[in-house]
Amino acid sequence: MNCGTQLFWRQRPTLVTGATGLAGGWLVGRLLDLGADVVCLVRDWVPRSVLLRGDMLNSVVVVRGDVRDQALLQRVLGEYEISTVFHLAAQTLVPVANRDPVSTFDTNIAGTWSLLEACRRSPLVRGVVVASSDKAYGASDDLPYRESHPLQGRHPYDVSKSCVDLLAQSYAATYQLPVVITRCGNFFGGGDLNWNRLVPGTIRAVLLGERPVIRSDGTPLRDYFFVEDAAAAYILLAERLDANLDLNGEAFNFSNEQPFTTLALVERILAAMGSDLEPLVLNEAPGELQAQHLDARKAREVLDWKPIFTVDEGLRRTIEWYRAYFSETGTSVGAPEVLS
Repeated sequence: MNCGTQLFWRQRPTLVTGATGLAGGWLVGRLLDLGADVVCLVRDWVPRSVLLRGDMLNSVVVVRGDVRDQALLQRVLGEYEISTVFHLAAQTLVPVANRDPVSTFDTNIAGTWSLLEACRRSPLVRGVVVASSDKAYGASDDLPYRESHPLQGRHPYDVSKSCVDLLAQSYAATYQLPVVITRCGNFFGGGDLNWNRLVPGTIRAVLLGERPVIRSDGTPLRDYFFVEDAAAAYILLAERLDANLDLNGEAFNFSNEQPFTTLALVERILAAMGSDLEPLVLNEAPGELQAQHLDARKAREVLDWKPIFTVDEGLRRTIEWYRAYFSETGTSVGAPEVLS
């Protein structure tokens, strides 16, 4: 961490929505290391989350509430004199979105316009970082995705992220709200206890001596982005926005630009864990998009950004986190679930 970064964040009033999520927990930890005064908006109490399992809770202000509550957000922004906002709160699980689209739309879309409107009415807010996703692009034969690609999500989660993205751009263009947008691939890292996700589910299966199960045929191609790199990217983007309002309304892809097929990533995890278990490939997901991955050239050139960790380094750190977690908890937390 350079001195400029530490000076920027020292005692800076900062709001993080979605702080009990995977990316939110790591972001809060990094902000605290930099000396920021962090306020976390928390709807559900998630005891095993990164935020609540360690000692970070003693160093932040926790506000219990829903991101759709605009009046609450305005109160928080005013009372804590918030300068920088990171909006990560979302319903992030694709199967949940498919089963319950209205709840996902309500949380992701209404939550975003409530947050942006509260920021618009709060004169002390100097920057807002809104987390979109590579899913906002929808299906495309022209890969990798570049920021100039149209946003054309078709399925519930993808549509919600397309809308989040466009709402942020609308507030930047119409009200000159200082907002920037991140589009990342699939996060992985320690602290993700959604076992139906590929990386934590595979690691848990190996630790239990079970074959990891792949729901698809193993060939879908995806970006996998280490969550500690995501936290660092969010922070860098907020700093750059504060220094240069020409970035207002801009979106940035963040990626290692090294996509993997589902099977290749599972095999990489097995090799890193020294396991000779064979993945069980079910080939039961015929409707899955075949390829989604990102071009991060804009972030590299405009922000002078690059990932801190390679994918392999991120996987090693992630595996170490789960080994320690299972050793500490002494629990098998059930059988592995089917992975996509």
